[in-house]
Amino acid sequence: MKEIDRIDRKILRALQDNGRLTNIELADKISLSATATAERLKRLSRDGYITGYTARLSAEKLDRGMLVFVEVKLDRTTPDVFDAFSDAVRKSDDVMECHMVAGGFDYLIKARVKGMEAYRAFLSDVILTLPGVRETHTYPVMEEVKNTQKLPV
Repeated sequence: MKEIDRIDRKILRALQDNGRLTNIELADKISLSATATAERLKRLSRDGYITGYTARLSAEKLDRGMLVFVEVKLDRTTPDVFDAFSDAVRKSDDVMECHMVAGGFDYLIKARVKGMEAYRAFLSDVILTLPGVRETHTYPVMEEVKNTQKLPV
């Protein structure tokens, strides 16, 4: 795998700003030929620097305006409980992210729901039915100060 250079970083920054750039637009933006840009783009994808493209959707317009974070403590921390919990979380469409963490709890879940009533249903029907869940703490988001997927490149 080739190390990325200054031009590769320009490509990555430009695509993080607008993933819908055509190859010609991208080439113009980074001052490189379209052919050279296309080759670099293929390499960056092949080498795993670019993992995919998505559209950012409006949570509010899609009735998912309430963002919550949920700390989850498990009753046992054994490989079988971790595996069962992870498998069950992956099946929930409400869960946007789930991370195993070190510290005072085992997992941090990020979810989007319609509102408090939908969250109560999500908590009882999804979270509390997950394998091994002993305790949860919920943090509803009052204001999103920063929400980005951009990485410093």
